Amino acid sequence: MLTAIIPKLPMRNKVVTRDFYLSKLGFADIGSAEFGEYLIVKKDNVEIHFFEFKGLDLKENYGQVYIRVNDIESLYKWMLDENNKIHPAGHLQAKPWGQKEFSMLDPDNNLLTFGESI
Repeated sequence: MLTAIIPKLPMRNKVVTRDFYLSKLGFADIGSAEFGEYLIVKKDNVEIHFFEFKGLDLKENYGQVYIRVNDIESLYKWMLDENNKIHPAGHLQAKPWGQKEFSMLDPDNNLLTFGESI
């Protein structure tokens, strides 16, 4: 009966978070205006929700999302071409668990990991 899972991540500043996901990652805003301190973005079949947490300590934020993708090499190249910062320890690589992955941090230190089955 389960049909989807949608992560809810903390954000300090809705304008900054919205700009990052729309301008840098190509998501669309699908509900920002209606929900005050809440943000909903979507790209393809991936939807992410954000709640305002003005006092968020970046050193203590362990928010993480694993996003499965197709054609990870093209996505990785696009990210680099768009000057998106890849996590220093998260460059594209094959993992022992059968995934090819890369990672980045959003403005609130939420870890976004993109992966494709090998």
